[in-house]
Amino acid sequence: MKEKYYITTAIVYTSQKPHIGNVYEIVLTDCLARYKRQRGYDVYFLTGTDEHGQKIQNHAEKAGISPKQYVDGIAGGIKDMWKMFGISNDGFIRTTDEHHVKTVQKIFKKLYDQGDIYKGAYEGMYCTPCESFWTSAQLKDGCCPDCGGPVSPAKEEAYFLRLSKYQDRLIEYIESHDDFITPAARKNEMLNNFLRPGLQDLCVSRSTFNWGIPVTFDDKHVIYVWVDALSNYITAIGYDTENPSEQYKKLWPADLHVIGKDIVRFHTIYWPIILMALGEPLPKKVVGHPWLLVGEDKMSKSKGNALYGDKLIEQFGLDRVRYYLLSELPLLNDGSITYENMITRCNTDLANIYGNLVSRTASMISKYFDGVIPAPDAVTDKDEGLYAAALECKETFIQKMDELKVAEAVSAVIAFLKSCNKYIDDTAPWVLAKNPDDKGKLATVLANLVEGIRQAHVLLYPYIPDSSDKVAAVYGFEGEGREFDSTGSFKYSATGNTVNAEGVLFARIDEKEFFEKLAAEQAAEEAKKQPAKEEKKEEVPQICIDDFAKVQLIACKVLECEPVPKSDKLLRLIVDDGAGKRQVVSGIAKFYKPEELIGKTLALVANLAPVKLRGVESCGMILASGEETVRVIELSAEVAPGTRIR
Repeated sequence: MKEKYYITTAIVYTSQKPHIGNVYEIVLTDCLARYKRQRGYDVYFLTGTDEHGQKIQNHAEKAGISPKQYVDGIAGGIKDMWKMFGISNDGFIRTTDEHHVKTVQKIFKKLYDQGDIYKGAYEGMYCTPCESFWTSAQLKDGCCPDCGGPVSPAKEEAYFLRLSKYQDRLIEYIESHDDFITPAARKNEMLNNFLRPGLQDLCVSRSTFNWGIPVTFDDKHVIYVWVDALSNYITAIGYDTENPSEQYKKLWPADLHVIGKDIVRFHTIYWPIILMALGEPLPKKVVGHPWLLVGEDKMSKSKGNALYGDKLIEQFGLDRVRYYLLSELPLLNDGSITYENMITRCNTDLANIYGNLVSRTASMISKYFDGVIPAPDAVTDKDEGLYAAALECKETFIQKMDELKVAEAVSAVIAFLKSCNKYIDDTAPWVLAKNPDDKGKLATVLANLVEGIRQAHVLLYPYIPDSSDKVAAVYGFEGEGREFDSTGSFKYSATGNTVNAEGVLFARIDEKEFFEKLAAEQAAEEAKKQPAKEEKKEEVPQICIDDFAKVQLIACKVLECEPVPKSDKLLRLIVDDGAGKRQVVSGIAKFYKPEELIGKTLALVANLAPVKLRGVESCGMILASGEETVRVIELSAEVAPGTRIR
């Protein structure tokens, strides 16, 4: 009988469409679930949507629809997104599901009846986006310590969960179960910042809004959204306070909760205490994964820097996006996503290393063996080195995957694929093919390359399943040849198969063409936002002399000028502003050659906040005029750099 493995994501909050940073978690969990299935586990993979709370009620009111209509639309979009990313979840729960609602009400009533929940009054600070309560001492610079946003005073009658009653028991549990919270830095944070200083009882109901699960014995209150949301992990598999299902008895406790590092507190303090109060086992492990940043910034719709999964798939293809997400983020530190990094990593790992190996090997088999995969013949020292590399790859892969270090695990596979490419260079099949006496050596080389590809495609399946299926189709891998246990040693199960031309597995992405297309798309989007030409032009708002005085216009002399790399529009200028040198980036490359500007005295907005354009910092703005033909505003050479323009 297979060993069960119950794995969950945090359920997605249905306030708005999830960006690619949110999608990372579901792709990570999908990778781990696929890996566990490969290893022979009976996996149950749960995800879902979190659909109650004040924030959602506010969004619905702004949209002029009911909260249920609002969350129905968002939840449907999330399901479509998961399908688009090839997510292999077994269950999907919505917190508006009838079974969930009734079970959460039973949980609340049970805890109330046994004295773990009591009625009181709450007065403190509340963060609506995070749905979190804070004391004044917990605030960071007067703001929410999680999201950095504003908090507002809240005072209302409420029910409370006796966290303090279970504090010592939870500390003892965490200290005696080293693997309960991972990585260790998250564990230390929970112990030192929250548990050891002392827990305050948690407010677990609200009475100032009504979009939530009602308290059955007090209809003025709805249950706190985090009690509602956290309970999904047991309600989805049939938990009941009186008669839990056979599925619940089989699956609980969860083997792994996969969550973002920002909600570790809820999952490793509030959730375990709720379970302790219910008399249920705690989950075996909670991993708080890092964030995916845009460059160096946290991704946020409000910041305008959010990237979305459907658009990225349109631009790069599904498996490139999955591969980048899973290879970019280490377990301990935040990762970063930029178009440049995606192109570089995909071109290097997927096109140059993996895709090139697949196509070169198939091409040589077609050329030298009429497309039929040969059986190996004589073994050389170079072959032994490849065998050892395959075994090392598998051992490292298993170790890193079991440690949840998926980025390091896939790095081991890429290293093995590099060994396969080096093996081609070392054995030079094209030279062996010229000598009939070396036919046996040539057969061994190509048989070994097919085996290397076969083993890599099995290990890469949790990361890029569609591409792994394509590779299997090229070489006819099937049955045992696609099983995890067949990796690490050379089985030659594909011998005698005929290779099938599949085309290029991963085409290289031309960076210049990509950014030209992206710029055109962005320009088209901006054009849509502009008012139609026939519309009356808005009056330019007047400013007073005090407003104008805020702008520091000075003369500057151009000392150096050169194009900004990977841009057809931008020039980088080094200017003398009278106080020293400063760097300015200007979008005038189509109208001036760099040498035409050197030595000119120009007008500069000197107190403009610095910005980065294509990765180059610009400290100011060169004044220019015109639309079809742009010309810089040139001053007399007699005007000294730094002179104020009035």
